[in-house]
Amino acid sequence: MKRIYLSPPHLDGRERELLLQAYDSNWITTLGPHVDAFEEEMCRKIGMKHAVALGSGTAALHLALLMLGIGRGDLVLCSDLTFAASANVIRYCGAEPVFIDSDRSTWNMDSGLLEEELDACAKKGKLPRVAIVVDIYGQCADYDPIVKTCAKYGIPIVEDAAEALGATYRGTYAGRFGAMGIFSFNGNKIITTSGGGMLVSDNVKYIEQARFLSTQARDPAPHYQHSHIGYNYRLSNLLAAIGRGQLARLDEKVAKKRSINEYYRNSLGDLSGIEFMPEAPYGTSNCWLTVILIAPEKFGSDRETVRLALEAEDIESRPIWKPMHLQPVFKDCRIRGGSVSENLFERGLCLPSGTQMTEGDLERVTKVIRDCYKP
Repeated sequence: MKRIYLSPPHLDGRERELLLQAYDSNWITTLGPHVDAFEEEMCRKIGMKHAVALGSGTAALHLALLMLGIGRGDLVLCSDLTFAASANVIRYCGAEPVFIDSDRSTWNMDSGLLEEELDACAKKGKLPRVAIVVDIYGQCADYDPIVKTCAKYGIPIVEDAAEALGATYRGTYAGRFGAMGIFSFNGNKIITTSGGGMLVSDNVKYIEQARFLSTQARDPAPHYQHSHIGYNYRLSNLLAAIGRGQLARLDEKVAKKRSINEYYRNSLGDLSGIEFMPEAPYGTSNCWLTVILIAPEKFGSDRETVRLALEAEDIESRPIWKPMHLQPVFKDCRIRGGSVSENLFERGLCLPSGTQMTEGDLERVTKVIRDCYKP
């Protein structure tokens, strides 16, 4: 039987047409009409004013911090339960990450712990400069209290919506809850450009400056002149063409991801010791990945046993993100809380959630998991 991957790319033909347009036009490098159109279409889709398409979501995060003037010795708050890129960019700037644990009811940044940390920092006389808030596994963080607390202390938010394109919070699309938002179009994301990302903002100055820095910060001159350190971060016209085809099908992809999540819930929800990532009542998740928690004392097998059983049947699954405060590279960084993200990591497993999955594929996955059930 074919291997079932965790979240592979899904192209349906429209991408090929646009890609050939770009090829035939000879606009195959950075910049070009498809890049411009991709940025415009993303803005229309999520209701943002400005966007710059980039080579990765990590590049977008890095530029966001540069736009906010983050430098050596600054403190930057960051969600603890996330992929390493969210924290790596803080180090790129020479700044110090401070990690905030998850809220058990949403798995996203705990707004109460955020307030505790900011209160403590204020008393010490050194406030963080920025808060990077991650929308984990396609679900928005609870932004009302987060925005209120950060505004109290004048802390701008960068919304890391790498996993959450198409998700909503109180009817508003992910990516719109900070000074800037970022998306990733890596091959495993809900839409892909093979590799790529985007920085969005309602502040045109941020986007104009990010665009300038992303193209090696070349000054307006007939010769190559540079007054600032720049980066080679722009997306190519070829890849933007793929992104346009993908974005046009975003709603369908979200619907498919949500139907996969519903199938898993219906097929596994009766098993003692299986718990699904909760969907918060304040919004709609894009269900980028369906994630379960396994309590071995009730289920009869632990997370790793289930993962290996799936792998033995040529089915890819993965543990959830290892919290940043447990990563060797960040072992000396401050953490507010930590026990929730640790527990989620110990028990959490991401299940195959690709939008091309058939009912037969889903049956294969759930059968293996049910076979591991030994109450």
